[in-house]
Amino acid sequence: MIPLWIGFAVLLVLALWFLVLPLRESRRLHDTLAADEANDTAAEQNVAIFRRRLESLDAARARGDIDETQYAQDRLELERSLLGDTERLSRRPLKVSSAGRIAVPLLMVAVVLASVIWYQQQGAEGDLALYAVQQEVQNDPDGSLAMYLERMEAQAERQPDNPNVWGELFPLYRQTGQPEKAAAALERLIALKGRRAPLLAQLAQIRFFMAERKLTPEVQALVDEIREKDPREPTMLGVMGIHAFGNGDYETAIDRWRRAVANVQNPDTEASLKQGIQVAQQRLGIDPDDAADAQAPSHGVAVQVALDPSLRDQVADDATVFITARDLAGELPPLAVVRTTIAELPTTVTLGENNAMSPQATLAQVDNARLVVRVSPSGQAMPQPGDLFGDADNVPVGAVADSDAVEVTINRVFK
Repeated sequence: MIPLWIGFAVLLVLALWFLVLPLRESRRLHDTLAADEANDTAAEQNVAIFRRRLESLDAARARGDIDETQYAQDRLELERSLLGDTERLSRRPLKVSSAGRIAVPLLMVAVVLASVIWYQQQGAEGDLALYAVQQEVQNDPDGSLAMYLERMEAQAERQPDNPNVWGELFPLYRQTGQPEKAAAALERLIALKGRRAPLLAQLAQIRFFMAERKLTPEVQALVDEIREKDPREPTMLGVMGIHAFGNGDYETAIDRWRRAVANVQNPDTEASLKQGIQVAQQRLGIDPDDAADAQAPSHGVAVQVALDPSLRDQVADDATVFITARDLAGELPPLAVVRTTIAELPTTVTLGENNAMSPQATLAQVDNARLVVRVSPSGQAMPQPGDLFGDADNVPVGAVADSDAVEVTINRVFK
């Protein structure tokens, strides 16, 4: 924190120096302007021009070229022109060079106050305090989870409107076996960040386990809200799978968990879901190996995926690769999705109905599909600038054979 405030102080001193700079130049500027005005002969030149024109006008009257009436009109016009030129040249008297000096210190004070107030409102001082707490606990020989939780609770009292505080607190409460406090912290986080599907799913999960794995009206209301926002939310699908499994509805549990696997980004969670699927299959009397063969799609698209060698140095081996089939019009959700990594390329995969993200959108609904293969270093399901991709349009959907695999090369950068 101290280096940060030192940096702020240096920047403020620099800004104040620029504010004072005009005062240092005020005397020289005043003298220059005064000299310019003293040497300005524009008024004398205008008067001399007026006199020459007036002499010409007098001579014209003497020769009889114009009468008295014309003479009077022309002279009046000359006088008006002189008056107009003189008015334009008139200047207000110069103020002394020290005029307005009192405004500069007032402006300096205003700049300092405005900077401090703005940083308190928009700056990240609170997040820096959280980081300092983390470093302090990590570097303390007696540091522990309980100490970290205690320090974070103190931060919650100091900055109750900082969502990052509650984002740290609710998993800490969950880890220390305090579900009520975890739910309260999560509700506070939702109040600050909005009713986002992932946060609501976390709350539904906590409330579900607090209710001894029962789908209470409160949990059901959260599930319904999440479905409206994001029907593919993996945490919600995982909870629904657990509920179905507990009721002996193993087929539904398998369906929910498979859909969750297609969207989850945490490898540990993915492994846990797959283990749950295997247990549910065993309860149904299905051998997991036989089930995998039975689920192998006979109707779909075989895709041979490769990475352009020129792009190989741009991605790590563990970067996520999404292999997706979409309808040609782009009106439906992805019809099938398979995830792999750069390390496994080149590879051939088969997209079928079992890879669908939703029962309402599968490859069975189309005769032709568009294949999109995207590399996501961040693992995000939504495309990000810098992702690599390749595609193939108007690919027939039908009986699957590896020999008929469509080749897709990842050779472009998403912008």
